[in-house]
Amino acid sequence: MGTFKIEGGIQLKGDVQPQGAKNEALQILCAVLLTPEKVTINNIPDIIDVNKLITLLGNLGVKIKKNGHGSLTFQADDVNVGYLETEAFKKEGGSLRGSIMIVGPLLARFGKGYIPKPGGDKIGRRRLDTHFEGFINLGAKFRYEREDHFYGVESKGKLKGAYMLLDEASVTGTANIVMAAVLAEGTTTIYNAACEPYLQQLCKMLNSMGANIKGVGSNMLTIEGVDALGGCTHRILPDMIEIGSWIGLAAMTRSEITIKNVSWDNLGVIPSVFRKLGITLEQKGDDIYIPAHTNGYKIKTDIDGSILTIADAPWPGFTPDLLSIILVVATQADGDVLIHQKMFESRLFFVDKLIDMGAKIMLCDPHRAVVMGHNFKSQLKATVMSSPDIRAGISLLIAALSAKGTSTIQNIEQIDRGYERIDERLRALGANIVRV
Repeated sequence: MGTFKIEGGIQLKGDVQPQGAKNEALQILCAVLLTPEKVTINNIPDIIDVNKLITLLGNLGVKIKKNGHGSLTFQADDVNVGYLETEAFKKEGGSLRGSIMIVGPLLARFGKGYIPKPGGDKIGRRRLDTHFEGFINLGAKFRYEREDHFYGVESKGKLKGAYMLLDEASVTGTANIVMAAVLAEGTTTIYNAACEPYLQQLCKMLNSMGANIKGVGSNMLTIEGVDALGGCTHRILPDMIEIGSWIGLAAMTRSEITIKNVSWDNLGVIPSVFRKLGITLEQKGDDIYIPAHTNGYKIKTDIDGSILTIADAPWPGFTPDLLSIILVVATQADGDVLIHQKMFESRLFFVDKLIDMGAKIMLCDPHRAVVMGHNFKSQLKATVMSSPDIRAGISLLIAALSAKGTSTIQNIEQIDRGYERIDERLRALGANIVRV
């Protein structure tokens, strides 16, 4: 396993370009299975999770051509559906959470889709019911092999459009159902649909391929099925989670950083939540400028003076993927904040590592933690730690960059799953970080 050695307490400075969005890429890449024509995708992040999915598509028979950095052309004109029932696929598909989204396109175009229980972050139970209930509503038959945790859906004829009210506004569930419905007969209505920018991007891409999706950006999607889809060219948005990570990093290390080309219109409440922590960030064109917080940052209270609560919620609420970053940044703020992680019951369990570094955090239960900020009067101490998941990993990296002394982070493959060449990009800003 790889390791980072980080010398903390160094102020950074410079510009950084955010990578393409991981969560959008996983959806968009699966959509290439919906057409035999060429699909070119630009701004693909070079990270482990995305590269695993690209390899999986190649093993399914999708032709892949590299055009340049972050640009690939796919053509799924000779898909080997039989690969889905091999032992190799069971092992490969099980290592990646995003692999679940190949099921919808395969079911729509080939009448069958299989997947082993997907892997990914160990942040709590991540149910798949929404996906498969959606496929069943479209007329598919579901089967589950309990011994080897293998899921399957099959359809003898074309899928049939249907009305469905999703039991949760699942992003991957909505994406999967949308990709199945675009080739179904008749009209599909999805209520309580996720409406994140990345889901909007998927719908816009599908429409450019010839799909007929209305209500994009709302929680009710109406899809008129079409007979076939064509090719297209699509560009992935910058990663809002990485942008939030850079904001937190700049504040925590009291560094002057400009984040370039962030697509402000797609950031939602992210800038305002960081401002609630007292962090100054300015919009300069489509860039975010964060000045060096030499005097620290003060947490705002609620309007009646109550302790600030920051909680996750479905879009346009605050994304759960940034709560770990918010928590670590709050450890050096002036004031207190309650972090409420509603969606995953294990995501806050990395706080013990921050407590070992000297942070003042009270874990109330698996979903809530109160952070009492040091206001930089007591610097975090360097330590040895292991990255449990992508977002906790980058949070621990931010803590290490602000801490006094040399920290070691093990299991950095978890960070590499979501952040492209993070050590190289940090060194370009002046950080002292070495990959061992």
